[in-house]
Amino acid sequence: MFGLKRKSGAKNPEESSNESATLSDRLKRTRTGLFGGLFSRNKTIIDNATLEELEDRLLLADIGVKTTDQVIQLLKAQANSDTKKNSTENPLEQLKQVLLPALKPVEKALTIPDIANKPYLILVVGVNGVGKTTTIGKLAKRLQNEGKSVMLAAGDTFRAAAIEQLQVWGERNKIKVIAQTHGSDSGAVIFDALKSARSNNIDVLIADTAGRLHNKDNLMEEMKKIHRIGNKFDADLQSEVLLVLDAGTGQNALIQAKQFNEMIGIDGIVLTKLDGTAKGGIVFSLADELNIPIRFIGVGEQVDDLRPFNAAEFIDALLTVES
Repeated sequence: MFGLKRKSGAKNPEESSNESATLSDRLKRTRTGLFGGLFSRNKTIIDNATLEELEDRLLLADIGVKTTDQVIQLLKAQANSDTKKNSTENPLEQLKQVLLPALKPVEKALTIPDIANKPYLILVVGVNGVGKTTTIGKLAKRLQNEGKSVMLAAGDTFRAAAIEQLQVWGERNKIKVIAQTHGSDSGAVIFDALKSARSNNIDVLIADTAGRLHNKDNLMEEMKKIHRIGNKFDADLQSEVLLVLDAGTGQNALIQAKQFNEMIGIDGIVLTKLDGTAKGGIVFSLADELNIPIRFIGVGEQVDDLRPFNAAEFIDALLTVES
């Protein structure tokens, strides 16, 4: 997490990430958890023993029982089909044919429309610790690089550090941050930010929100109140509710997504910390059970490690055979 001061030796998130750090490099832990040494370039069939071990691995990687069963059944169907009995097609290609259709429907980029009634509001939600504030900073930089003017709103007024962290990102990106004191009404902060963004003809306002109150119901009520602020400001305001999830929490991430979606409706998902977990299989569960667009994945600490989700690239990285 980023505060007003960086620890000695800490990486500056504005530094470009190492060009040699490919998506395959970043997803090594997930790939090892999912497939380990199950497959090689020389292997030509997926036998029953391989399927059994693969099933165990998929479950441990938090793909989930339902999605795991679908993957295994599809692979069995391929293996038993007349066209596959005598096939020499590499099992990695067979896996790709099964996995890609599961993720392709949620590959939908975040696009900021060219609108007259600016700003476009991006309301960033999620529980504490998932990387909301860092995601906001990285997303702001990405939008700036696309030629958009951006403003930030420090709507998480329940945690003083969240306000400070957002202000640090504002300083780094030379972006104005609308903030009030710790404990202020978060809805009022966001409303003021909308007024400021409109008067300054800002393209995009990204608003942080609280990630934790004294109980789940209290948090969700706060989210609903904030969600209504946009309509109160302008009934025609265009917006995106972006949910940030920590991939390392596995099935808990799926539970969080269901709760937020039921309470306020989610337009897109950012899945963070995929570089540091063996539970990256949660991507498949999210796609299968919710079918909410996955806008970005977080695969590192640097500012350009927030990457648009590309299903084919993601699966190719998972199926890379270690040399």
